[in-house]
Amino acid sequence: MVEGDVAPQVQEDDDEEDDETEELPVEPPTEESHPGYEYIQQEGDTEAKIELGEQLYFDPRISETGTISCNTCHNVMEGGDDSRPTAMGVHGQTGPVNSPTVWNSGFHHTQFWDGRADTLADQAEGPIVADVEMGMPDHEAALDRVRAVDGYVEQYEEVYGDEVESDDPEDLVTLEHTVDAIAAYERTLVTPNSSYDQYVEGDADALTEQQLDGMESFQELGCQSCHSGPMFSGQWDDPESGEGVYQRHPTFEDNPQCEEYVEEYDLMENPGRAGVTDDEADEYMYKVPTLRNVEHTAPYMHTGEVPTLEEAVRVMATCQLDEEPSDEEVEDITAFLTSLTGEYPEQEMTRLPAPSGESMIPADADAEFEDIEEEPEEDTDQVEADGGDGIPGMTIATAVIALAIATATALVGYTRRLDE
Repeated sequence: MVEGDVAPQVQEDDDEEDDETEELPVEPPTEESHPGYEYIQQEGDTEAKIELGEQLYFDPRISETGTISCNTCHNVMEGGDDSRPTAMGVHGQTGPVNSPTVWNSGFHHTQFWDGRADTLADQAEGPIVADVEMGMPDHEAALDRVRAVDGYVEQYEEVYGDEVESDDPEDLVTLEHTVDAIAAYERTLVTPNSSYDQYVEGDADALTEQQLDGMESFQELGCQSCHSGPMFSGQWDDPESGEGVYQRHPTFEDNPQCEEYVEEYDLMENPGRAGVTDDEADEYMYKVPTLRNVEHTAPYMHTGEVPTLEEAVRVMATCQLDEEPSDEEVEDITAFLTSLTGEYPEQEMTRLPAPSGESMIPADADAEFEDIEEEPEEDTDQVEADGGDGIPGMTIATAVIALAIATATALVGYTRRLDE
């Protein structure tokens, strides 16, 4: 076939697609299906870089206590979050907002609820040193742990050696390279080919009757005014650009029902984007989240306090659209949202490189950071209440009970000797 024959064939295929779309029983809210990994793949995203990024993503040893990894709060073995209201980091500390899903995050124009990071790589820098997340005192402390592992250094050399023209771990294992590799892995986390995608591509039978009804209600209420485009987030065409898409939440806080939701779910306890910009106009402004796979990311909202998807539909309809949908509409919209769940790529637990004969985490890891995080002072009042005997946790009440048990045991023994 010569080049001139290609265009008519493409046009013919396009015409067939248009005909198929016209036959769909309900017009979908987007013209595009999920764009797929190819849309966000970057030129340097090689298999070796992605493998390195996956290992770093799953490695908890670059946290202060050796217990928290990226995957802890953004679990790719499920919905890409952690199923908690707010994430739990080192020492059981919790953050201020709900963990967004990592699935399809490569399509976002900005990262975090408040949009403070433009790219996936920028986002990956923050949690490593956040005291309520991975808790490292600085990035160099985390990088030093990685540099101490020959297996890691060898992989960095394979991926970045030609770029830096050095085999020195200090030159290879840098923050820029580390977050670049993590971002390359995260871009692979896409979930195409949902029932909705199949429907948009012309399969009129891909959605159930209830999902079709829900799709109509979704559009009639105006949900797509924010949750637009194939990612249902208002953003996808210019990924990692820094051009954020934000909406005030709540918008209709004077709605009586919304006032109840605001109080019940603490919707106005966080300043939103204003915490980044110090601009009053940005107060309660948040990045519009994707609705892809939303059925798997409960609990909902930036507070993580809305327990179910049906309740989330009610809250959003009331507080964002000033609407009060019927129970049937809520059930139908919820059913439609489940059609946005795509195919999760298989994830195998990656093997992490380890140093020979020693731990990657120092035995005195906590003591190592005493100058960063002060140890709580001993409660002298509690010591006095413990009777000053130096027995940890032995309160006066506990001591009395222990004494009573010992006395009873002694009396029983004495009685038995008398009987003999």
